[in-house]
Amino acid sequence: MSVEDQSAAIAFLRNPLSHGSVAPVEVIETHISLIFLSGDKAYKLKRAVKLPYADFSTIDLRRRFCEAEVALNRRTSPEIYCGVRTITQSMDGRISFDGEGAVLDHVVEMHRFSQDRLFDHMAEHGELTKELMEETAERIADFHIDAAVLHTGSGRDNLSAIIDINQAAFSGVTLFSKAETERLTNLFRQALDHHASRLDARESAGMIRHCHGDLHLHNIFLGPAGPRMFDCIDFNDHLATSDILYDLAFLLMDLWHRDLPEFASVVVNRYLDRTGDDAGYGLMPFFLALRAAIRAHVGATQLRDLGDKTGHGAEEAKAYRDLALALLQKRKPVLVAIGGLSGCGKSTLAEAIAPHIGLAPGARLLESDRLRRAMLGHNRGVPMPPDAYSTEVSARVYASLAEKAEQVLQTGGSVVANAVFARADERTAIERAAKSQGVRFIGLWLEADPAILRARIEARPVADSDATVTVLEQQLARDLGEIGWSRVDAARSPTLIARDILSRLSALPLNGD
Repeated sequence: MSVEDQSAAIAFLRNPLSHGSVAPVEVIETHISLIFLSGDKAYKLKRAVKLPYADFSTIDLRRRFCEAEVALNRRTSPEIYCGVRTITQSMDGRISFDGEGAVLDHVVEMHRFSQDRLFDHMAEHGELTKELMEETAERIADFHIDAAVLHTGSGRDNLSAIIDINQAAFSGVTLFSKAETERLTNLFRQALDHHASRLDARESAGMIRHCHGDLHLHNIFLGPAGPRMFDCIDFNDHLATSDILYDLAFLLMDLWHRDLPEFASVVVNRYLDRTGDDAGYGLMPFFLALRAAIRAHVGATQLRDLGDKTGHGAEEAKAYRDLALALLQKRKPVLVAIGGLSGCGKSTLAEAIAPHIGLAPGARLLESDRLRRAMLGHNRGVPMPPDAYSTEVSARVYASLAEKAEQVLQTGGSVVANAVFARADERTAIERAAKSQGVRFIGLWLEADPAILRARIEARPVADSDATVTVLEQQLARDLGEIGWSRVDAARSPTLIARDILSRLSALPLNGD
């Protein structure tokens, strides 16, 4: 297979007549592929390149990886992957799809969807919503739960190989100096040594699976049936075989890079609510840093091979590099507990501050209402029966809340715990979780006039909480005991309250082992 042969295939795919049309063919270029858009179809051609992480240098390799691309992506987007088409040239020189004669190349055929439904486009135009990101997180969680568990080596070795690939890729570009590459690689290896035992434990527990591998915003689109992941890594089994949280980290990093930390927080928290995988939370900044480094060297490779078509390519690649460096810092974890009667705004405050505590993707948000629903198997928005709030069930919920908080803190992650905390023993238990791990504890008690609480409960939409005005009246009649947490005037604007709390948290020491 020669370069001239692929050039002939490219010319064929660029020609509208090849697709039975006269309208110009739209072409999307990346450093490893060309996508040709015509009518309701898209054709993806893999470039004849050989990189440290992808080898498409022969026609047989490109055919094999086209077949793999279709098979793997049908796991998450079966409705758009049609199959593999072969581009052939007959004896008289005529080029066609699946004809007689010499094989020029192979392409993946897909049903086309509107580019404005890609999540990166939607992010740029402010069209992503909390509800959509929650649904996306649940789709990803379900995909990871069903993904094949693979034991191909230790957890440490799995990521060590990725660091090796990153180092080789950085060494092949000129945007970053040798000293910059060495510094970044050394920091990654130090972080890897620090996390090695936890990574190995996760591998033994079956958390390394055949994942998507390239799960950033550009590879998710909104279809008629909801969010869909596509264009997974098909060309390198090692890169696609990873810790499930490392797979999720690409999307979180992308959201963070785009200054959408609230959505990153929504995704990671809804994902963990679904999977219960809190034991890995402290690894998330490291995982996000690795993903940022990948985007940095991919951007630098595109600059080298395709030029800076946007005029911002170098700036973007360096921004990813800087994000990776920032995420390799150390931060002391903190536990913030938010309590108060129904309607005081606990959930609103918790969601506002969680993304801004610690390194990306922020603090783990643990909410008693969500834990209760997960524990009893009740979907959001569906009222739970009265026995879901029995003394016995509530005791289990608060015990789980403290246990999960301690688990996250043990990994080095921060926590925002959101519950009524009406009983003294519930408040003591969550404080004890912080004390057991030697981390800072901040308890906040939100309070407002009962008339304000009643009005808020009556006005709020159906969500996780089943609290009614009747429930509030029962809470108001209860002896709450001595509350030693900081009192917060919940009648104020949620934005002002969040700003005050974050200002207080910013005064805490940041660095530490």
